[in-house]
Amino acid sequence: MLLSSSLTLANLPAEAAGLESRVMVVKKKTAKVEAVVLEEEKLHKLIVSLSIDGGDDGVRQVAQTLQSCLELTEPVQQIQLVKKAGSQLEALNEEQSDGVLLDACLHTLALVYTSLQAKNPLRRAIASALGSAPEWLQEHTVNSLSVCLSECMSSSPSEQYSHIVDTISAFLDGFPLGERCIKKLLPEVLLFLHKVLSEYLHQNSGLAGRHIAQAQLMQSCLAAVKTSMLVVQRSQDTLSVTLQADQDHCKLEDTLGSLLGCYMHILTDEEFIQSVQSTAGMAVVLLIRSVMGFGDDVASVVCSLLRSSVQGFDASPQWLKQKCEGLCTSGRPPGVSLYLCHGALAMLNWKGALPGPQWEQLLLLVPNTLLDLDVSIKESSTAMVVARVLTLWSGAALDCLQGEARLCPPSLQQPLSGGSELQRHLLEHIYSHWEHPLDGVRHQTRSLFRNLLLLHQHTNPSISDPTKDPYITDLTQNLLGLEWHMRGKYGSLGCLVELYGAGYLLDIQPCLPSCLLGLMGDQTLAPYASDLLERLFVSHKAQLASTAGTDAKMEDWMEQWHQTWVTPLLYVLCRARLDQTTYILDYFLPKLLRCSPSSLTHMVQALQDTPPCSTGPSGSRGALGALMTCLRAARAQGVLPSTEEGLWGGLVPLSLFQQALIHKHDQVRMDALGLVCESHRSTEVLTSKEMNLIRHFLMPNLNSQSPGIRQQTVSLMKKLLCRVKDSTQLLQKRLTQERDEEQREQDQNTLQQYKAFLRWLCVTLLEVLLPGASFSKCLMSLHLLGLLGQLFTFNTGPDDAFALGDVVTSAHAQNVLYCVASNFLEVKQLASVLLWQLPPSAVGLQVPDRMCCVLQASLDLSTSNKPFDSVTAAHLLNLLLHQPDLSQALLHCAQKQGLDFQPSSPPVQASEKPILEINTLAVVRFLLCCLQSEVSRAESSLLQAAASFPLYGRAHCITAVLQHLNTESLVDTEQWRCLVSELITVCYRMSDVVSPVVQSSSPEGLIPMDTDSETSAGLQRILQEIQPRDTNDFFTRARELDTHQEDDCTPTQTTHTPSLNTGGEGYRVTAQMVLVCCWRSMKEVAMLLGQLCQSLPLYYTNDDAHTHTGLITEEQVEGVGLYFRQQLLQSRHRGAFELAYVGFVRLTDMLCRSGSQALQQLPARWLSEVLAEVKSSDPSSKLCATRRSAGIPFYIQALLSSEPKSSSCSLLKMTMRELIALAMPSADRNTDSSTVPQVHALNILRALYRDTRLGENIIPFVSEGMQAAVLGFTSPVWAVRNSSTLLFSTLITRIFGVKKGKDEHSKKNRMTGREFFTRFPALYPFLLSQLEEAAATVESDSGQVKLHPSLFLLLLVLSRLYPSPMDGSSSPLGLAPFMPFIMRCGRSAVYRTREMAARALVPFVLVTKVPSAVCSLVLELPLQPGPKIQHNHIHGTLLQVLFLLRSYQTDSHRPLPAGSGIGEALHQRMWLASRQNSCVVTRGAFLDVLVCLCGPKISLLEDSEVCTLRQKTLSVLMSSELVTSDTTSAALVPGSTQYLLSLAQVALSASVESPELWDSSELTSQLLEHLLRCQQYEVRELAVEGVLRKLEEEEDKRSRPQWLCETTLSNLTSLALHETHPQCLAKVLQTLCVVSSSGELLWRDGVKTLSQEDTLLYLLTLAQNSAHSVELHCAALTLVSQLVVQLVNSDPQGASAVACLAQWGALVCSCCSEEQPVEVKLMAAKVLVNCTSTLLTSPHLPLGLFTTMSLWRSLFVLLQDEDQEVRDSASDFISNVPARLLSADVGGVSMCPPAALDSGVELLCGLLALWRQIPAGVLALTEWLLGEDEGNDDEASSLDEEDFLFEKGDLNLWAEPVQWVKLLHRHLSTLTMTSKQTQGPGSAGLEQVHRIHSRAQAKALSSQRALDSLPALPQFSCTMEHARLTLRHQRATLALDVLERLKELAGFACNGTNCS
Repeated sequence: MLLSSSLTLANLPAEAAGLESRVMVVKKKTAKVEAVVLEEEKLHKLIVSLSIDGGDDGVRQVAQTLQSCLELTEPVQQIQLVKKAGSQLEALNEEQSDGVLLDACLHTLALVYTSLQAKNPLRRAIASALGSAPEWLQEHTVNSLSVCLSECMSSSPSEQYSHIVDTISAFLDGFPLGERCIKKLLPEVLLFLHKVLSEYLHQNSGLAGRHIAQAQLMQSCLAAVKTSMLVVQRSQDTLSVTLQADQDHCKLEDTLGSLLGCYMHILTDEEFIQSVQSTAGMAVVLLIRSVMGFGDDVASVVCSLLRSSVQGFDASPQWLKQKCEGLCTSGRPPGVSLYLCHGALAMLNWKGALPGPQWEQLLLLVPNTLLDLDVSIKESSTAMVVARVLTLWSGAALDCLQGEARLCPPSLQQPLSGGSELQRHLLEHIYSHWEHPLDGVRHQTRSLFRNLLLLHQHTNPSISDPTKDPYITDLTQNLLGLEWHMRGKYGSLGCLVELYGAGYLLDIQPCLPSCLLGLMGDQTLAPYASDLLERLFVSHKAQLASTAGTDAKMEDWMEQWHQTWVTPLLYVLCRARLDQTTYILDYFLPKLLRCSPSSLTHMVQALQDTPPCSTGPSGSRGALGALMTCLRAARAQGVLPSTEEGLWGGLVPLSLFQQALIHKHDQVRMDALGLVCESHRSTEVLTSKEMNLIRHFLMPNLNSQSPGIRQQTVSLMKKLLCRVKDSTQLLQKRLTQERDEEQREQDQNTLQQYKAFLRWLCVTLLEVLLPGASFSKCLMSLHLLGLLGQLFTFNTGPDDAFALGDVVTSAHAQNVLYCVASNFLEVKQLASVLLWQLPPSAVGLQVPDRMCCVLQASLDLSTSNKPFDSVTAAHLLNLLLHQPDLSQALLHCAQKQGLDFQPSSPPVQASEKPILEINTLAVVRFLLCCLQSEVSRAESSLLQAAASFPLYGRAHCITAVLQHLNTESLVDTEQWRCLVSELITVCYRMSDVVSPVVQSSSPEGLIPMDTDSETSAGLQRILQEIQPRDTNDFFTRARELDTHQEDDCTPTQTTHTPSLNTGGEGYRVTAQMVLVCCWRSMKEVAMLLGQLCQSLPLYYTNDDAHTHTGLITEEQVEGVGLYFRQQLLQSRHRGAFELAYVGFVRLTDMLCRSGSQALQQLPARWLSEVLAEVKSSDPSSKLCATRRSAGIPFYIQALLSSEPKSSSCSLLKMTMRELIALAMPSADRNTDSSTVPQVHALNILRALYRDTRLGENIIPFVSEGMQAAVLGFTSPVWAVRNSSTLLFSTLITRIFGVKKGKDEHSKKNRMTGREFFTRFPALYPFLLSQLEEAAATVESDSGQVKLHPSLFLLLLVLSRLYPSPMDGSSSPLGLAPFMPFIMRCGRSAVYRTREMAARALVPFVLVTKVPSAVCSLVLELPLQPGPKIQHNHIHGTLLQVLFLLRSYQTDSHRPLPAGSGIGEALHQRMWLASRQNSCVVTRGAFLDVLVCLCGPKISLLEDSEVCTLRQKTLSVLMSSELVTSDTTSAALVPGSTQYLLSLAQVALSASVESPELWDSSELTSQLLEHLLRCQQYEVRELAVEGVLRKLEEEEDKRSRPQWLCETTLSNLTSLALHETHPQCLAKVLQTLCVVSSSGELLWRDGVKTLSQEDTLLYLLTLAQNSAHSVELHCAALTLVSQLVVQLVNSDPQGASAVACLAQWGALVCSCCSEEQPVEVKLMAAKVLVNCTSTLLTSPHLPLGLFTTMSLWRSLFVLLQDEDQEVRDSASDFISNVPARLLSADVGGVSMCPPAALDSGVELLCGLLALWRQIPAGVLALTEWLLGEDEGNDDEASSLDEEDFLFEKGDLNLWAEPVQWVKLLHRHLSTLTMTSKQTQGPGSAGLEQVHRIHSRAQAKALSSQRALDSLPALPQFSCTMEHARLTLRHQRATLALDVLERLKELAGFACNGTNCS
C-alpha cells in the first residue's frame, strides 16, 4: 500500500497571505511538501525493523517517533515528527548506542531522504535531523547514507537517473554529512555520473522532432553536468590524494577520462543547447584544474586547448593529454573555444597576483580568441555569450590588478592600458555591438566599456585628471562627435560621467542638457537619453555641493544647477510639440524631482511668472500645460504636499485646473487629470473639489478619438476609483474605532459624498449609451462602467455601501444590450462583460419572453448575409448560455423551424458549471442541426445559400460558444465525442461546397457585379466553369470558354432573379454575396477546426501503454492537418490561404505540446514532404505556382514557428539550408519551368525572414539570403527576378529595421560598415566581388548603356552603411576597398546609377577625409573643353563632389581646412558653368557645387577664396540664359529645366537669401524680375517659394521688408492675375497672403491698378473655379478672406454694401461640408477663426444675419468633423472672441472641441440678444434643430439595406447628432426664456412659426410610423435604420417643444389642432 500520494501545501511563509491583498506582486514559488511515498514492501520492512524490542529508552523513543511518522499521511505532521526525532537523536549519549535499533533508525532516515523528490522541505528536515546527531554517531550516519545512495546508484532504472542526480546534488547542498558520504563513495559516484551522461548522450540521438522530450533531456543533462562539477569541486582534496596513491588511481583516471570525454562530446555536438555546452566548457576546465592543481601548468594546458594546439600538454598526465588532444582537431565547431574561455574565466581563480607567466599569457589569449570568434559567429544567442564572456574577462583582469597596493605586472601594463592594440580591438568590438538588436548584448558592451576605462585607470594610476589624459580626451571627443541616434553612445558617456563626473563633460559641451532634452521626443532614444541625463544631473549636483563645501549656502549653488537643468527643461515643456514631450514626463521629470524635490517650487514660480494663457508655438502645451506636467510628476513622486490645505498646497488657483481639464491639447488634459487622480498613497481621501473637477472633466472628454488618450483616461480613472475604494475601507475602519465625534461626522460626510459621486458617475455613463452614440464614447463609457463593476459591483439593497445597482434602470440595461449590435468588436466585448455585472433584474434575460426574443434575434443574425451580424449573434448566444431555461427556449425555436432536436434539460439544483456545459451542448447541437441542413441545401445551390443562409454565421457561432467552455472538466464525454466527430465532418462538407470559388484563379470574376442579377441558369453555368485546375500545367496551356451558349446566358432585365426554391421566395444575389459567403465560410471552417484541435483534450495512448481519454483522436487531428495542408498548398487566392493559416498555426502549436509521440513528429514529417515537393518541379505537382507561391510559404512558416525557441532549432536550420541551396541560381535552371523550385524557395525565404516569431534565430541565414536575392536579379526569367526583388526588400528591412521616418536615407535606418560586416561577415567578400564585376560594365566611353542587373541593389545596400569615427584604420572589414568601385560607377551612362553611386560614396568617406577626397575628385575634371570629354564621367564626378560637400556641411559644422586647394581647383574649371560647356546637365551640376560652397552664411572655404568664387559665379549668372532672356538655346535640350533651376538657385541666393554675402543688393529687384518672368514654370515656382520662405523667416512680420520693392510686388500681383500653372499660382497667392498681412497691398497689372472690389471679385471667381486643385483653392480662399477682413475692418458700417460678401460667405460654408478634403476644411477653419472677432462677433453685423448665422453653423459643423486636426483648428475661435463676450474663466483659453461647441452655441445666443435679433435667431436655430428634409427615403433605405452587404453608415464616426440636438435644444430653451423680455415674433415671423411647426409635426408622425413598422428588436436586425429614425423623431419632438414655447410667448394658442 502506498502511504500517501496527496500533495499538500504546507509551511507557506506568513507573508504569502498578505500577498493576496496587494496588487501586482509576483508570488515566490513555495516548495510543495509531499508525504513520503514508498513501495509497500519497503515500508513494511522499515516499520518491522523499527518495531524490534529491546534497546535503550532513548533509541526506542526515536524508533517510535519514526514509526509514527511513516504511518502518517499528512506531510506537515511528518516534518514535525522528523524534527522531534532529530532532537531525540541529539539527546542520545554514547552508552545508549544500541546497535541494531539505532542502525534501523538511521537507515530509515537515510532511505526516506534518498527517496524524496528534489526541493521537498521534508528532505531539508531530515538533513537537519541527521546533522544534529552527536559526534560519535556521525560515522554511523555516513555509513547508512552511503549504503542507501550506493544501492540507489547500482540498482535504479534509467527513468530514475534524474532523481538520483538531484539526490547527489542535495547531499552537497549545505549537508556536511552528505558531503562526507560523497567523498567516501567518490569513485562510485563519478562512475555513476559518467553512466548517466553516456545514457543521455545516447538518448539524444533518437529524439529528432520530439521537442518536448528533447527539452526535458537537455534539462536533465544540464543537471547531471552541474552535479558532476559540484562533486569534483567539493572532493578536490580526496581526488588529489587518490590520484597520488598507487592503488585504485587507474580506475579513477579511467572514470575521470570518461567524464571528460562526455563533456567534450557535449562541447562539440551542436545539437545541445548553449546552456549545456557552456556548463560543459566550465566542467572541462574544472576537471583539468582538479587534476593538475593551481600552478602554471594548468594555464599552459588551457592555453593549448584555446589555441587548438597540442604543444602545451607535456606537464599533464598521459590520459589527460590523450583526451585533450582529441579536442584539438582542426574541424571543431567555433563554439568550443568560446565555452572553454568561459570555463577558464569562471573556474580559475583570478583574484590577486597571478601564479606565473603562463597565467598572464592566458589572460591575454582569452580576449584575442573571443575577438577572432566575433567575426565568425552568426547566431545572436552566441553573440550574447561572447559579449558576456568578454565582460567576465574584463572583470577578471580588474581582479588581477586590484587588491593590495602593488604595481601592475609589466607584461600586462602595456596591453591593458588605453590605446594598446588589445584595447583598440576591444573598443572596435564595442562599437560594432552597441547597436545590436539584443538588449543583453548592448548591456554587456556597456559593462565592458566601463571595465576598460577602469583598467586604463589602474594601469595609469599617476594621471588622475581626465583633461590631462590624451587617451580619455580623444575618446570623449570621438564619442561626442558621434550621431545621437547611436544608442551605444549614451551608455559610454554615462560611464565617463560615472568615473570622471558631469563637470568634465559639461566643460567640453555646455549645451549637452538642451541637446539631450531635444532627443526626448524620439521614443527609441528617450530611455537612453533620460538615463544619461539622470547620471549627469545627479553627478553635477554632487560635484557642485562638494565644490561649494559645507559652509556655502545651498541656494547659491542650486541656482547654477537650476540654470543648467531646470531652465532648459521648462523651455522645452512650454515650446516643443506635445508628442516630443510625452517621454519627458514619463522618463525624465520624475527622476529630476526625485533628485531634487525642492526644485518644484522653482518650476511653479517660473511657470506662473509666464502669463497662464500664453501658449507656445502651435502644437505646444504652453505655460499652463507645462505647469500641469510638473505638478503631475511631483504629485506622483509624493513631492507635492497633502491635499487638505486647499488643492495641492494651494500652489495654483482652481480656475487654472478647470481650464487645463478642458484644454485643447490632449496631453495637457491628461496631465491635469493625472494630477487629480494620481496620489502617492492609495488611501488618500478624495476631496469634494477633486470630485467636482472630475465632473467638470468627464463629459467633454468621453468622446476622444485617440486610442492612446482613451487608454490614459481609463487608466487614470481607475487609479481614482481605486483610491475611492481603498480610502472607503480606511474610513469605514476608522468609523468603528474613532472616538472623536467631529471626526466621525466628517468621515460619514465623506462617505456620503463618495456615494453621490459614484452614483452620478454611473448614471452619467449609462445615459450616454444612446443609439447613435459615437464609437469612442461608447468604448470609454463601457470601459469606465466595467471598472465600476469590477471595483464596487452593481449590487442592490441596503447592505452595500454604495448600492450602485439601485440606479441602474431597465432602460439603461437595454441600451447596454443594444451596444452588442455595434459594428466595433471591442464595444461588443465590453458590453457583453458589463451585462454580466449589471443586476439581472435590470437586464431581464431570465424572463422567458425576453429570452426567446433575444435567442430568436441571435439565430436570425447567424444566417444574415452581412458578415458582422454573425459576430453579434455569437455574443448574444454567449450571454444566454448561463440561463437555466435556455434548453426550453431552443426547443421552442426548433419546433417553429421543424427541426428534429431534443436537448437534455438541466437537473433542478444544478450548479453553474453543469448548466453551462448542458446549455453549450444544446446550442452547439442546435446550430449543428441547422448547419447540416443548410449545407445540404447549399450543395444543390450555392447561390441560394449565399443570399438566404450563408453558412459562415452558424460556424462562427459554434466556434465562439465553444471558446467559453472549459473542455478539461466535461461530464458528458460520450455526447461530446459524437458531436466533435459530426462537427469535423460538416466542416469538410462546407469546405467542399465553397472551395471551387476560393480555389479558382479568379474568384472575384465569378458573377458580373451588376445591379440587375444574372439569371440563375447563367450563374450555374459560371459556377460549372470555375472548377479548380490544381496543376501547374493549368498555367502553361490557355483554355477558352465555350461561346456557343452565349444566347442562353444573356442577362435578364428583371430586378429579382426567378426563385429557385419551392417556397416561392424571391431573392437577389450579387457577386459580392457569393464571394463573401465562400471566403467567410472558409475562414470559419479554419477557425473551428483550429479551435477544436487546440482546446479539446486528446485521446491517445502513451509509450507506457497508458491511455489518456479525450474528445478528439489522433486520427482526427492528423486529418485536420491534411485538410489544412491541402488548403494552403492548393488555394490560389490570398484570402483563402491566409485564413487557413490562422487555423493551421493553432493546430501546429497543439501538435508540439501534445503528449502523443506520433503527433509530435508530424511537423517534421510534413516539412520534409513539402520540401521534397518544392524541389521537384513536376508539371503534375499540385503545388500552386503563383507569383508569390500562394499558401506554400504560410504552410512552412506555421510548421517552423511551432518549434520551441529554446530548442536547438534543428528543423529551421535544415529548412534554411535546403531553401538557400534551391534559391541560389545554377546553370541548369534557366527556363521558366525549371525555375519553379527557385521561385518557391525565394518566396518561402521571404516569408521566413519576415516572420517575427522566428526572431533572432533567422539572423544567421541573412547573409546567404542576401546573396540569393542579389544573384537572383541576374536571372533571365522574370518570375525569379520578381521574387528576388521581394526578398531583397524584406532583407533590407530585417537588417536595417523598419523605416523610422519619411527620409529614405535617414541615419536611423543605417549601420556602420564595421557593425554590418561584423554581423554578416560573409557579405564582405560577396558584395566586394559583385561590385567589382558591376563596376567593370559601367564605362560609358562607347556611348552604349550597359546596366548590370544587380548594380542598383549593391548601391542600395552600400548607401545604408557609413564609417564610424571610432573605426580603426587597420580594420580587417574596412570600407576603403569599396570606394574605387563606387567611384567608377559614377561614370555610368544611366543618370540614376550616377546618383546612386554618389549617394553610396558619402558614407564611405570619413568626415576628416572629405576635403582630400573632394579635392582629388575636382582635380579629375578637365581644365578646358576638348573633343574627348566624357560628360557622363564629369557629371558622375560632380555629383560625388556635391553629395560629399553637403554631408560635410551637415556633419562637421566647420569650414574645410585651409590650403585644401578646392577653391583654386574650381577657379580653374569655371568654364564648366559657362556657355563654353555644351552640356547643360554638367553645367547645372557645377552650379550646384558652387551654390553649396558660396550660398551658406558659414562658408566651407576661406573668406578670400569664397569672395572671388562668388564674383565669378555672379558674372556667369549675369551672362546666362536666365538673365539675357535667351532661353531658347537651353530650352530644347534634355536637362535644360534642371540647368535653369540650378541657375535660379544661384540667383535666389544672390537676391533673396543672402544678397549681403554676394555684394549684390542692387541686383535683387532685377534678378527677381527675371526669375518671376521666366518661361519655365518650375523656375517661377522655385523663385516664389524662395520669396515665401524668406518672408516667413522675417522676425518682424508687421512691417514689409526692405528687399521687397514695389517692382517685385507689382510682378507678384501681375503673376497672380496671369499665371496658368495651378501649383505656381497657389504659391504666388500664399506669398501675397503673407505680404498683405503686414499692410494693405496695391494690386497692379502692369500700369493698371485694380480696385479692392475688382480684386475681391477676381479672387472669389478664382476660388470658386479652382476646386480641382486643393492647394490653389485653399490659397485663393485664404487670400480673399484676408481681404474681406481688411475691408470690414476699414469700414464696418459700409461693408454690407459690397455685393460679393454674401457670395464669399456661401463659398466658405461650402468648404466646411463633410465630403471636402481635410486640407480644405482646415483652411476653412483657419478662415473662420481669423474672422471671429471682425465678422462673427461684430456688434455691427456687417454680413447681415443670414450669412453670419450660416458661418456660425459652418463653424459648428467643423467642430463636429471626424478629423481631429480640423476640430482642434476650429476650436481656436474661442481665443479670438472679444473678452467682454466671455465669462472671466474662459477668456482667451484654448478649449477642446466639445467644450468649444457648447461655449460657441451659448455665445451665439448671447450675440442674438446683442444684435436684437432674438425672434429671427430662434427660428433659424429651430431650423437647425429640425435638420434638413430627407425626402421620402424610408422605402429607398429599406431596399438599400438588402442591396449592400456592408452597411454604408455615416462617414463621420465622431459626430453625435443626438448630443448636438440636445445641446441646441438646451440653449434654445434658455434663449426663449430670455426673449420674454423682448417682443415676440412679428406677423411674418408667426407665419414662419406655423410653417416650421407643420413640417416638424409631419416629420414626427412619419418617423414614429416608420419606427413602429420595424421588426422586433430592430436594434439588432436593422441597427442603422433604427438609429436614423430615432434621431429624426427626436429632432422633430424637440423642435415642436421649442415652437410651442414660442407660440406661448407670442400669446397665440394653437387653433384647435393637437400640437404635441
